Amino acid sequence: MSEKSVPVVLVHGWKSHPGIWNRLTPRLEETGIPSWTFDFTCLDGASMQEIARTLGEFIAAKRNETGYEDAVDIVCHSIGSCITRYLLEVIDGGSRKERVRQLIAIGPPNNGSSLAELFCDPVIGPEITGRLCGTFVPKHFDPSADIIVQECRPGSKTMTALRAAGVRQDIRYHLICAQNITQNPAFFPCFEGKTCVLGSKGGWEMTFAGDGIVSLTDSILPGTEMHILPAEPVPGNDAVQFCHIHLPRAPETVRLVIDLLRC
Repeated sequence: MSEKSVPVVLVHGWKSHPGIWNRLTPRLEETGIPSWTFDFTCLDGASMQEIARTLGEFIAAKRNETGYEDAVDIVCHSIGSCITRYLLEVIDGGSRKERVRQLIAIGPPNNGSSLAELFCDPVIGPEITGRLCGTFVPKHFDPSADIIVQECRPGSKTMTALRAAGVRQDIRYHLICAQNITQNPAFFPCFEGKTCVLGSKGGWEMTFAGDGIVSLTDSILPGTEMHILPAEPVPGNDAVQFCHIHLPRAPETVRLVIDLLRC
């Protein structure tokens, strides 16, 4: 590892896996940026706090293995962003022993997930779950039994703790989000190109200002820089690359992440 190299920690999302980074990691190698891939697929059923502590242990082990002691960068996707923030802002918020230069969050539900709340709606929750079955949620998915879904509901203790902790001033935050600027149904066919969002009056709304799973309202976080993709309209079925499921692999996302890591 060169003296100027800043390692990047990669954190995947809920019901996902490290393969989500298969377009980013080759570019990291080409650019000479070391990557440490955190895999928590074996922690199915663990709480966000438990996974966050394991992430901290993983980073400490990689530091010990490589001898690297300075600040790292962290790139995360979806709920992996909440897990990372819980480590940095809640668990380590007081001591700040975790040395992190910047946090790059792709499609993060920073304010809690409207979809997680919708899953638990006794009236329309089953219909929404059925639409996403096999695409975003596994077969026979039961949101009431999923601890991460419950923790990502906007009013949960976990999300309340994150709001109370706030962002860290010693870390640069970048949010990479997407929206369906052309209102193309192919963007996310499950919802005809739209994203579910909990409205200001408590009702449910559908918006093009989101990535199909996470709305911009769910992602926005004061004190951070938000990058909204795509920068230009994308025609036809190519728009699907910017939906939540594919966003970390989109070429425009990969280019932006590399640019931010090289800053």
